[in-house]
Amino acid sequence: MKTLIFSMLLSGLFISPVLAQDDDDDKPRKEMEIYGFVMTDAGYNFNQIHPDWFDVVRPTKLPAFDDEFGSDGNVYFSVRQTRFGVKNWFCTKYGELKTTFEFEMFGTGVDAGQTTIRLRHAYGELGKFGAGQYWSPFMDIDVFPNTVEYWGPPGMAFFRNVQIRYMPIQGDSRLTIALERPGASADQGRYADRIELTGVVPRFPLPDLSAEYRFGGKKWGYVELAGIVRRIEWEDHLVDPFDLSGDAWGWGLNLSTNIKFGDNTTFRGSFVYGEGIQNYMNDAPADIGIKNNLIDSAGFRVFDPVRPIIGVALPVLGVVAFVDHNWSKKFSSSLGYSLIEITPSDGQADDAFQQGQYIVGNIMYYPTQNAMTCLEYQWGARENNRDGFGSVINKIQLTFKYNFSRSFYEKRHK
Repeated sequence: MKTLIFSMLLSGLFISPVLAQDDDDDKPRKEMEIYGFVMTDAGYNFNQIHPDWFDVVRPTKLPAFDDEFGSDGNVYFSVRQTRFGVKNWFCTKYGELKTTFEFEMFGTGVDAGQTTIRLRHAYGELGKFGAGQYWSPFMDIDVFPNTVEYWGPPGMAFFRNVQIRYMPIQGDSRLTIALERPGASADQGRYADRIELTGVVPRFPLPDLSAEYRFGGKKWGYVELAGIVRRIEWEDHLVDPFDLSGDAWGWGLNLSTNIKFGDNTTFRGSFVYGEGIQNYMNDAPADIGIKNNLIDSAGFRVFDPVRPIIGVALPVLGVVAFVDHNWSKKFSSSLGYSLIEITPSDGQADDAFQQGQYIVGNIMYYPTQNAMTCLEYQWGARENNRDGFGSVINKIQLTFKYNFSRSFYEKRHK
């Protein structure tokens, strides 16, 4: 009885407003879906990683010097991947209206290391237009492999962003153009403790412009090319003899694909290159680095005492190559490699992040519908800028996942 009452309340809360605007006739349709999963991770870190990121593999969070994060060998348990979402669909005279609201429990930013609510999607589409927080068109979520390591390949473009998008072509082949919320970070490097930099603040006069085009088919897969252009500026508001204001253009290209080899095997890969697009990458440091402005490219001194340093957009390269394979209805595996590489500027510190590598392999078992368990090996590596230091992490993770989904249908009569 309680379940029936709860379902009726949900129907009134989520479905009734939809029907009030519906222009469709006598057609049964799915109006709402409540979905998600409960996920438990248990594992062992054979090496060190930043304690806020104990249950993932992020090369940028590996030690930058010996024993930075204490001793090797730590057990961990986590339920932070647990997820909940609600989707709605209904027809209007302007096309289908779809909305998505989804969150998980994996804390980041000021909540890093915590089990807390984190918004994933707050997004709506009406026909060929969309608005809200959703996957950036510059990324390709279909490249993400069938693994249980939460963070994923570092060399993958991966960013959920607030945007306004236009989708003139939809389907197996598609075209998407978007204006996205801008943002970037800077590495002050060797000059981080200088008071002259305290008055430098970022400015973003334009939205980021991104676009993707996918050519695909259901039988063989697809190939996709995405691009992005962004304007990054910074202003020096400190009253002193220096003018450290500047600007840079960020840009990037992302070539990605899924290729099917029969019914049971899929290759997932991408190649990303650009400058000043680090915050669109899955695991990369700052977009802007400091460059010394005392000597020009020919080796001659530059007599500009007002601007002894300048900011430059840092080049970044990302590679992903994974294979997913279904052994049977109850067993599957994924195995692959990813690389992220930054070209640092000469003003960055010797221990600044330069390169990260990532390898994951697993075996998944599906004992029954909506249940999965996985045993996965995870490896990551970090290399510093100039000091020759590198670090690695080896992990074993056991995961249990239970999916749930409930759909509500309504039939509209004239």
